Amino acid sequence: MNESININPDVNIKEEEYLRLLGYTQDYKLEGRPRELADWARDWYNKNGKPWVYSIPSTSINLANQKLLIDGIELSSKKLLKQFVETDTNRVILAAVSAGEECENKARKLWAEGKPDEYFFLEVYGSAVVEHLITQTGFKFCEWGEQNNYAVLPNYSPGYAGWNIEDQHNLFQLINRKNGNLKDRISVLETGMLKPKKSLLAVFGLTKELEKVKNIQGLIPCETCSLRSCRYRRAPFKHPRKLIEDVRNLQPSENIEQKIKSPLTSNVKYSVNPKALEKWSKEKLRLNFCEDNSVEAKFCYQGSTCSNMGHSLMFEYHIKLGSPEENYKINFLECKPVDDGYKFMCEYIKEPNQFMKIMNKEKPYLGKSFYEVIDWKRQFSPEGCYCKSESREHKWGLAFEVLHYALTEYENKKSNISINEKIIS
Repeated sequence: MNESININPDVNIKEEEYLRLLGYTQDYKLEGRPRELADWARDWYNKNGKPWVYSIPSTSINLANQKLLIDGIELSSKKLLKQFVETDTNRVILAAVSAGEECENKARKLWAEGKPDEYFFLEVYGSAVVEHLITQTGFKFCEWGEQNNYAVLPNYSPGYAGWNIEDQHNLFQLINRKNGNLKDRISVLETGMLKPKKSLLAVFGLTKELEKVKNIQGLIPCETCSLRSCRYRRAPFKHPRKLIEDVRNLQPSENIEQKIKSPLTSNVKYSVNPKALEKWSKEKLRLNFCEDNSVEAKFCYQGSTCSNMGHSLMFEYHIKLGSPEENYKINFLECKPVDDGYKFMCEYIKEPNQFMKIMNKEKPYLGKSFYEVIDWKRQFSPEGCYCKSESREHKWGLAFEVLHYALTEYENKKSNISINEKIIS
């Protein structure tokens, strides 16, 4: 396999893949405004987007001394090293794919113009392009491998679990070692983030030990490849790539009118699917009903950054409410990070201290009755990161609705409060 660059790759994104990234089910039929926005984003990109794909084979790979050396440059991922050792990987193909800077620039302009809907659909389409390009690239490698008796492992990138995102610098050095012109197309920021952000650097391992690949869970590339018509398919497609933020459960049901009667509020209509609220209230919410009838709650939200296909992050929402006799007055609000993922957010990188001060000051509905939060008319902004105020409000709204749902269930089923009650540790 030789070095290759394609500045006119196929970007015919399948509807089912676009729907998946938008947060809809594959059989969902877009209509009305969402259909208009989806078609607009696709048409705009087809006319203005400039995607590209670059790949280059390694000349050497060394797995000795518990180190992964490719062409003399060490990569830090112990997980990737373990995979290569277990599968007797003896060749590597390096790849860089990008949706181009045009998509990112247009999305930024749309946001500045006050067009969040167009911004969101174009952002998601850019992500769909990157996923499509890396899938198509993997297909071409599989095609070559089939003819040369090689099995191709799934692509792996810095920022994935088990690989520090800062290793983008070393990987970029490897990929760009022969073609310095890539610096005109893509660059790596100090933090390891890529510019344009709708880009991906990836490593594909190659091995002749097909049976070893079959015996290791998660390393069968066909199971994570959505190219259903591939004539080289050895296994069915089972595991779609993880979404930047899985918003499928956030889609309101059009066929079910949610009417929950409770001492809190009757005829509640949440913005979130009640099944998702029920699931989150059990898995992500911890409640403590205090002796004075006040309520203390902690809700855990897990999302991801918008750069480099997403770096995971986790925040905890701490909420203290007065007693039912006080109309559950909101007495305390706090949102704080649980891990270091927030440090990879664009706005944090720009001004870390200022950004965290802004977040700490945001305490919606503090001092008001918790009854009022259900009527909060906030903008739908499901991005996984916290860079924009609309996204932060969206997540506060999720925390409020989960707690509201749990309290409603509690008041309706006081005889069985253990269903939703967990003591804060």
